[in-house]
Amino acid sequence: MPTVSVSAAPSYITLQEHHNLTSSTPDSFDSIPPVLRHKEDNVSITLDPPLSGLEGENIKGTLYVIESVLVFISTSGSGFQIDYPSITLHAVKRTPSGPAIYCQLDETPAGQPLPEDEDSEMRELLITPESEDSVERIFEALSICAALHPDKNSGDNDEMEDEMFADADESRFETFTGGEEEELSEVGRAALEHLESIIVYPPGMEPPATGRTTRINGAVERETVGGEETHHTQAGDHPDGTR
Repeated sequence: MPTVSVSAAPSYITLQEHHNLTSSTPDSFDSIPPVLRHKEDNVSITLDPPLSGLEGENIKGTLYVIESVLVFISTSGSGFQIDYPSITLHAVKRTPSGPAIYCQLDETPAGQPLPEDEDSEMRELLITPESEDSVERIFEALSICAALHPDKNSGDNDEMEDEMFADADESRFETFTGGEEEELSEVGRAALEHLESIIVYPPGMEPPATGRTTRINGAVERETVGGEETHHTQAGDHPDGTR
């Protein structure tokens, strides 16, 4: 679904307010506003291609990571909101000014079938907080919210779900052995190498010991190349490794 221009964030509540409202059975859960998982002031964003009113780089404003949508409102009052299923990838990226959050956005109109020989319309979003310490908190909040909106095209195959399930307290890795059926295609490897050039591990994430491509729960890929590792999460992946 395309990114939508807005001038204000939607209604939301804090986790504590949500707990208070749900401590007793409400008349309707639908009437409870979504939870704000993280708010970050003084962030800079860059959209490529840009939206009207948000042209240029490093536009200052406030980021709202709400369970229903991701919202940014600039200091001038222009802003946008994104549905989480439209965020096909979010990751930590190296930039000259420090780490930032990089997102790929699917701009294909909802309900519009895409011809098999055409790629979906994409937009790139770069979120740079004022403090480097906020990068991990934004990444974690995005992961939690993305997990609440899994890809509707995934999970149809129960057997695949069983294979991808992992305990949140454990790190289960299925490492490619380099077999003929397991190697990445030339196009897939080119895409992965592009991600490797811009993405780094979030703090606390340990890279695999080998230089093989590693798939975590069938969705998160890592590879050690030239001493650098990458980490990226795709839409539909739960923060605990489940789908």
